[in-house]
Amino acid sequence: MLNRPFDETPVIAGHPAILDAGGRLAPWTSWTRALDLEIRFYRECPVDHGYPRFAYVTFLDGDWNAHPNRTDTIPSTQGGMGIISYLKYAELSGDARCISTARSIGDYLVKEALSPPDGRYPAFSRSTGTRERFPLPPDAGSQGDRPFEIEPDKGGIAGYALTSLFEATGEQKYLAQGLHNARVLAANQEEGDAFRSPWPFRADYRSGEGRGPVSGNMTYILRLYDALIASAYDEFRAPRAALWEWIKRYQLPSAAADGALFAQFFEDHETPTNRTAWAPLNLARYLLEKQERLDPEWRAGCDALIDFVRRTFTHRELGITVCHEQDEDKQAWGGVVATYGAVLALYAKTVGSAALAGEARQALDFLIYCIDDQGRPRDLFSSPALGGWQEDAHTDVIHNYVDALAAFPEWGSG
Repeated sequence: MLNRPFDETPVIAGHPAILDAGGRLAPWTSWTRALDLEIRFYRECPVDHGYPRFAYVTFLDGDWNAHPNRTDTIPSTQGGMGIISYLKYAELSGDARCISTARSIGDYLVKEALSPPDGRYPAFSRSTGTRERFPLPPDAGSQGDRPFEIEPDKGGIAGYALTSLFEATGEQKYLAQGLHNARVLAANQEEGDAFRSPWPFRADYRSGEGRGPVSGNMTYILRLYDALIASAYDEFRAPRAALWEWIKRYQLPSAAADGALFAQFFEDHETPTNRTAWAPLNLARYLLEKQERLDPEWRAGCDALIDFVRRTFTHRELGITVCHEQDEDKQAWGGVVATYGAVLALYAKTVGSAALAGEARQALDFLIYCIDDQGRPRDLFSSPALGGWQEDAHTDVIHNYVDALAAFPEWGSG
């Protein structure tokens, strides 16, 4: 329930809060309508250089203008999660135009956002870059990346998304890049231990020199390996087995302790001990999707991951339990709130918890307020301006609502 008393009705992201008969926050409009409005708005995005602007610009306002002081971009996370969002929304809505949008994002990743074709990580998906450069130059690293660095886990996100796009379209160029990313990852994979993940968080693509011993997001590399193995690329069975062994032996037990092996995911942070909620939530999602096919002890793993996130990264906003990104940023950004709500919904459905389902729905109802009546989102409920980080405003949000609706279809109607 919303904190009381109020002198007046609280306003969330420009909308007066609506309460149901029990005093709980209700969405300002139905999820179905809000998501449709947002997709329609993004369909109007200007196209530059053959790509919708949100495919290659990370910081946009509500009128599609690029932020003058933020030329840095995060192509793999923004684009990879965008492809996943549009593919999932196409399946939910039956709107084939979403496949075309996913193709446009995929084309940008394949044609414009790769490292040079040599070195230890050749022609590998870039984690960061600079807008208005086609293709990204060799020294395009930005945010926390140094000019010639990539983040191996982001190649896993882009590779898995592109492989999924191939499955939806049959276009070989997407499979080719996903397969290439996987082969580069396998060639650079190390054993890992209680203090190091199988890849560093950052690496100089020329020499392979690593920076940051722990990379918390191993799930999308695992997804990429699994997708390729399912397509008869047996070369990935051994690296996949070694990666899962590290996750099972070291990373999952870390969730029941201090979570140190879930450090580092976000491109704009460099502290090697900075734990995030995004990585454990996405591992929990994969366990919930696969269950015994992934791990006979999947339930214990999910319990530990969900408990770690709830005790470490949740807080209250206007009486609603929301999730923040990481140790170093305690704001309720859209991407991680959507991720929390979706994964908690899947978990609640699986374990039969009405209380956790209610908490998941409240978080997602809260986030719906970030979409205005024209479909324009904002990245943070407390931001005075529309737009912002496109990952947090849009690309890492839509697919989470689709997952939550798969668990609880009735939530879409309001």
